[in-house]
Amino acid sequence: MLHSIQWKVYYFVSLTGNIPVKEFLDNTKPAIKAKAFRIFLNISEYGLTTAIPHIKKLSGTPLWEVRILGKDNVRILYVTEGLKKIILLHAFYKKKQSTPRKEIDTALARMKEYESQLSKKT
Repeated sequence: MLHSIQWKVYYFVSLTGNIPVKEFLDNTKPAIKAKAFRIFLNISEYGLTTAIPHIKKLSGTPLWEVRILGKDNVRILYVTEGLKKIILLHAFYKKKQSTPRKEIDTALARMKEYESQLSKKT
């Protein structure tokens, strides 16, 4: 089967050079890291529709979340940009039913920073 353009998954890099989602994954349990990379690989190979059990739109925001379930529940918030590009903004352990506002605000602030970096490049 022929694929069209593949999806690309990118880490958000702050102005100070931090890569928060990569740092989170580097410091988490190997099982969580493996699940995350399996989902990212699946998305890059086959697109977002194949990841539907693992992704969900956060209503009222431009954000989506990758849901990593298990003994520890982890969420990775991201946005899509242009054609087939995902920007991973923020990762955290989810302990409550709803996503805490603080986590959403962190991801939104990083999204704004990313957009401002983009506008400076053009």
